[in-house]
Amino acid sequence: MMKLDVAHILDWMEKANDKIQQNKTYLTSLDQAIGDGDHGINMARGFQEVIGKISASDYSNVSDLLKDISMTLLSKVGGASGPLYGTAFLKMSMALKDSDSVDYPQFVHAMEEALQGIKQRGKAEKGEKTLVDVWETLLEQLKEQDDFDSVRFEETAKLAMESTKELEAKKGRAAYLRERSIGHLDPGSVSSYYIFSSLSDVVKESV
Repeated sequence: MMKLDVAHILDWMEKANDKIQQNKTYLTSLDQAIGDGDHGINMARGFQEVIGKISASDYSNVSDLLKDISMTLLSKVGGASGPLYGTAFLKMSMALKDSDSVDYPQFVHAMEEALQGIKQRGKAEKGEKTLVDVWETLLEQLKEQDDFDSVRFEETAKLAMESTKELEAKKGRAAYLRERSIGHLDPGSVSSYYIFSSLSDVVKESV
């Protein structure tokens, strides 16, 4: 049965950073349509900072690594994304205190804590066209499975991301557009998709 260890998390962040850097302009164009127009720039800068921090450090457990990821995102990513993603990884770190590696039930618990952190910080619920739509949908999938290799991380996150296109935004700058926000993907959902697509790649390579 697969467990996520420090090497897996490092690989996850490397892959996520690659996807975000490659799609920085696309994320920015999505955010220009319904937000502040800085999501791609902020995420690309933040994840590059994450890689700089974690590649220069040694970690004996997963929780310390996740904490450094969270603190870097909190301090380096502007806009709403830094507090939301930073809180998510901080809650995961706290849920996995002193864990050398993470088994499946521990990961599900950590994702529950991360989602709660995002919802509390962003005052958002599923269906309001935010990254919650991806995180909560994926958590529902996680709870239906019993090991990493049976979870459809990529497909589930992609469908959830695509579903935001037909939602009316209820939170953030996009909410001011009301029904005019319909027809646009939520940028935070797209960056969340890149993050979980990257985790999917890590799992596929490890099982």
